[in-house]
Amino acid sequence: MGGYTALAKCLSDMTPQGIINEILSSGLRGRGGAGFPTGQKWRLVVQANNTPKYIVVNLDEGDPGVYANRSIAEADPHALIEGMLIAAYVTGAEKGYIYIRKEYPLAIQTLQKAIEQAKAMSLLGVNILETSLKFDLTLRFGAGAFVAGEETAILASVEGRRAMPRPRPPYPANSGLWQKPTLIQNVETLANIPLIIQNSAAWFSKTGTPSCTGTKCFSLTGKIKNPGLIEVPMGITLREIVFDIGGGIPDGKKFKAALIGGPSGGCLPEHLLEVPIDYDSLNKVGAIMGSGGIVVLDEDSCMVDTARYFTEFCVDESCGRCTPCRAGLPRMLDIFQKITHGQGELSDLDVLEKSCRFIRESSLCGLGQTAPNPVLTTLRYFKNEYLCHIEHKECEAGVCFKNRDEDETK
Repeated sequence: MGGYTALAKCLSDMTPQGIINEILSSGLRGRGGAGFPTGQKWRLVVQANNTPKYIVVNLDEGDPGVYANRSIAEADPHALIEGMLIAAYVTGAEKGYIYIRKEYPLAIQTLQKAIEQAKAMSLLGVNILETSLKFDLTLRFGAGAFVAGEETAILASVEGRRAMPRPRPPYPANSGLWQKPTLIQNVETLANIPLIIQNSAAWFSKTGTPSCTGTKCFSLTGKIKNPGLIEVPMGITLREIVFDIGGGIPDGKKFKAALIGGPSGGCLPEHLLEVPIDYDSLNKVGAIMGSGGIVVLDEDSCMVDTARYFTEFCVDESCGRCTPCRAGLPRMLDIFQKITHGQGELSDLDVLEKSCRFIRESSLCGLGQTAPNPVLTTLRYFKNEYLCHIEHKECEAGVCFKNRDEDETK
């Protein structure tokens, strides 16, 4: 319904600079996690003198339990293609790649069909809508590495190399795919572009907050009555998401925490249920928007074990390129193993916190820079549980010390 009318409007009535101004006025920020202003990123690619230029879409979505981008690709692939075409018109790119993990077979099948449909209708290729615009689109498949969600790791994988990040600068807007200017965008970001063009920046910015406009999709999972994919206005509170939309905690259990931002997110306790869900507010309390995952934890969850679990996940997913992430995260995991097996010492907490801050400040890419978030937030908001594990050798949730107890039984 109304598909590609925004593209037609751009080609007939708007200049590339006019489109960038409209996106800047809308306040749209990248939905991939960092929240960088979309119009500003497009302008950087336009200003780059080197050619050819490329567009790369991040559909890797490696966070466990997160499927917002996958759902867009499966349900409305032409919204993504139209957003890419508008970006191509603005930036001058003539080739685009959608980087998608192989674990998304239905999304791959749907996108391939949509690309074929667009080509059949002369919406991809040359002389698009009887204009000089030309743009071709190809799928690139990832092997499911979590680190491939980082923009420079995506570029390496698209080029046929191992998905490993590289130092920045230069940034992809100036030197990206094959050292050419490259626009890298999240699926949800691009799907918003036709809506903004069709309905105006003022319409889009009416929803959300002044600094974070529009809506955001979240995958709501964990100990929640109504799990699923939700779309909410920016600035909605965590309480509204958990209790009004999610229906609260099942089986009469108490809410304990919500992990926001996936394995690299922060664990927020009950007294922060009123925090607005937007980039700036979440950063202040130690969490991140990430790719849109919210995992709800109840009173049966151990926060020490939760931090251990996500540290272990990041250890497994680290590419190993930089020393802080490669060596620091396993060292942190060793400390968690000590604490959860009844061998922890109070000095371990100082080592954990110092390690977290060092890894966060000196890692090469976003995986290492955000991996300490679950640890830092649990130390900040649930330190009593760490002390209980160390001083009393007890786990209130009854999750830890199982291996120790089994050994004593034997």
